[in-house]
This record gives sequence, structure tokens and C-alpha cells, in this order.
Amino acid sequence: MNWLEESKALFATPRPEHFTHYQHCDECFEHDQTLLNSTIDDIGLEELGNPGWDPMCFVEPEGLIYYFPALVRLCLESSEEWSYIGQFLFHISYDGPQNCHVLVFSEAQRDFVVRFLDYLLETRAELISSYGEDDQLFAAIRIWSGQA
Repeated sequence: MNWLEESKALFATPRPEHFTHYQHCDECFEHDQTLLNSTIDDIGLEELGNPGWDPMCFVEPEGLIYYFPALVRLCLESSEEWSYIGQFLFHISYDGPQNCHVLVFSEAQRDFVVRFLDYLLETRAELISSYGEDDQLFAAIRIWSGQA
């Protein structure tokens, strides 16, 4: 199964006009500009790899849907040298069962998220453990499978 191709097909959505509440403050504006100046194919760790300055922390749910294939790609590219999986898990599990992202994803998209999380658990468990992200992974699985 090609996770990236499946995610691109399932999450194909019109590009939002804006990704954040860009008029709220300078930080929201800058993060919006970063996301506007990138695509799902070229956004990478330079734009998203700093947990202290991560545009995805400010993204609206529609923007997360648009960029979801890029997040899948970054998780698949994770290695012992660097891992995006922790940030990915933070973005999809930070708000508990009422996560605003869960509420706007379609059932098929939510099912994909759960299957992808299961895949990460099966194939990247050692990497996830080495970064101390086990609990966050299990929380995300519960949230996205509707068990939280």
C-alpha cells in the first residue's frame, strides 16, 4: 500500500485561501504566509520541523486536511536522526475527543488516520519509543477511532 498516494487521493481538497486566522497577530500572519508559500509536495522540515515555531499549531481544520498528505510523507521519512512523528501526533491528538480536526474529517479520512497510526505502531514502534511518544500515539488512536 502506498500511504502517500492514498492520502493524496483521500485528502484532495481545494487549497484554502488562508490557513490560519492571519489577521489575528504577526505570528498567525507569518505562519499563514509559510503555508501559502508551500505545497503538499514541497513543504518540509524547514517549514514544519521546529516544534517551537510550527505553522501547523495555528492551522484551521481545512488547512490540516489540505496538508495531511505532507504530514504523512514527513512521518514516513522519519528516522533515528530526526522524527516528525511526535509533532504529527501532537497536531492530531492535542484536544482530546472533541478535537476540532476529528470533527471535520470525513469518516473515510478518520479511518485512514487510524489505519496510518496502526501502521506507524507496527513499523515504527522502536523509533516512536525512542522519542518517548508511545502514550501520545495510543491517545491519538483512541481519539481517531472514537474510543476516547
